[in-house]
Amino acid sequence: MSERELPRIPVALSSSSVYPLGVAETFSMAEDLGYDGVEIMVTHRAETQQASVLNEHSWRFGLPVLAIHAPTLLLTQQVWGSAEDKLWKSAELARGVECGTVVAHPPFRWQGNYASAFAELVGQIEEHTGVVVAVENMYPWRAGGREAKMYLPHWNPVPFGYRHVTWDFSHAATAEDDSYENISALGSRLRHVHLTDGWSNGFKDDHLVPGYGNQRVEEAMQLIADPEFGGSGFDGAVAVEVSTRTARKVGQRERMLAESLSFARTHLGQQ
Repeated sequence: MSERELPRIPVALSSSSVYPLGVAETFSMAEDLGYDGVEIMVTHRAETQQASVLNEHSWRFGLPVLAIHAPTLLLTQQVWGSAEDKLWKSAELARGVECGTVVAHPPFRWQGNYASAFAELVGQIEEHTGVVVAVENMYPWRAGGREAKMYLPHWNPVPFGYRHVTWDFSHAATAEDDSYENISALGSRLRHVHLTDGWSNGFKDDHLVPGYGNQRVEEAMQLIADPEFGGSGFDGAVAVEVSTRTARKVGQRERMLAESLSFARTHLGQQ
């Protein structure tokens, strides 16, 4: 685990940004490019689930784990058992790597008791572990011009009283939502940011390099950089979560991630 001094708003590299590469590559690229830490998305890969492995990489590369993304995606439904277990185990993993934030998606409507008791469960986990569970904004699912109600109570956590929220710019674009207005409304409830971009184009979740979509990313980043944001300043991290799976040429992935980091530093007033 790292002892390095972090800026007031640290910028992390999400392990999802280097997919299909793994944890070691995430830490290595983050160090090479000058990131302040990493966000680890828990997947089927054992290396993402073990505090001892993550701590070894953290020590080796001198970078802390700044967030754990719980395996609450459709593609990770088989990881760590029940939906409730996923959140508890994610919080325990966060404690094991001395990380204070877990990112979790809102529940699907078909998840029964877990969905109806989700807000209460989040509160219990936070109280018991001391780890913040920041509920992430998602987007409506659309088919044939109609919107399917997939999340309970909604895909946007902002109006529903969660104490801590993660904001994702690409999800906002897919939802045809305004990130700047939502972040402004969240204020001190904003705990974590997924820095990316996207186009309001229906159902495609782009996860573009910031500045390449139609979200008000620059304005939003400048807003959270304000020391008076939310009353006492933003108390969380910004994690670059862009898709680099289209990278084909040598160094293309690294250039995309370097550009994303530069965007963050510029609009957070760090360079």
